[in-house]
Amino acid sequence: MNMDRSRIRMNHSSRRQFLARGTAAAAAVASSIALPGMVYAQGRPVLKAGDQKGGLRALLEAAGGLEGLGYDIQWSEFPAAAPLAEALNAAAVDSGPIGDAPLIFALAAGTRVKAIGANRSDSYGTAVLVRPDSTLKTAADLKGKSVATNRGSIGHYVTLKAITSAGLKPEDVNLRFLAPADAKLALTQGSVDAWATWEPYTALAEVSKHARVLVSGRGLLPGLSYLAATDSAIAAKRPVLQDFLQRVVKAQLWSYRNVDAYSAALARIIGIPPEAAKLQFERRQQKWVAIDAQVIADQQGTADFYRQVGLIKQPLDVKGTFDTGFGVAG
Repeated sequence: MNMDRSRIRMNHSSRRQFLARGTAAAAAVASSIALPGMVYAQGRPVLKAGDQKGGLRALLEAAGGLEGLGYDIQWSEFPAAAPLAEALNAAAVDSGPIGDAPLIFALAAGTRVKAIGANRSDSYGTAVLVRPDSTLKTAADLKGKSVATNRGSIGHYVTLKAITSAGLKPEDVNLRFLAPADAKLALTQGSVDAWATWEPYTALAEVSKHARVLVSGRGLLPGLSYLAATDSAIAAKRPVLQDFLQRVVKAQLWSYRNVDAYSAALARIIGIPPEAAKLQFERRQQKWVAIDAQVIADQQGTADFYRQVGLIKQPLDVKGTFDTGFGVAG
């Protein structure tokens, strides 16, 4: 990357834990799946594509975006961005979708990865949730309370943004770092006061009436997420990554022209109720955009905030973490 990595430091224990888990997480969490009907011929490129629940594979399958590939895809699915970032760090996957905050966390940990495509969406579904009967009403009420989320995730980010915007300090809240399934269970059983998460988990919790939104990400987050790829994959598989990104962009356009069909397919593919699939999809209003000065400025703001609250120990200049040569075309 075009930066002096020796200047970027995370909290030492967090950094060691983040990197040490990489290979193990990639092996334990990732489930590599050959696409149905693909013929694996000797010499065909293989893209090792990471994904998150409700992500790219469901979109591409629903839109017919996997037809006529000149390469093979091996999919690995992860429940959240943190294990996906660990898999990128371990070179277990070539690319994958990741939010702005977890990308900062991964880069600060030394992961050799760049954002090759960017999208913006409504940040409502990145939220701090509480039980329906909770007495908590505002972010200020989180003082002294426990919040479950993934370390370095957009859930972690929205929690810190919410409480600092309410005049609290990070140490005013007891953060418990749990995977989404464990965090949901902790909330419903009452062992934590709140759960900070993202779509489709937010919509699923609302539809099932297991939780309500205490604080949404609207007005707190820029709504950015990325398709990231490892430096080695960019060097060796650039045409494949370019084709894959363009297929994702076109599939996204198709999905908003076919909301009902896509929502039904999404529900079936990722195994959630149709009403939750449609709710999270419609309110996200996701759009792939060019990596321009505003995207870079917003990402720099995220990095600066993480520095401000102590999650990274040295300033991070994000300009070198983007590859602007891919572009998007609908």
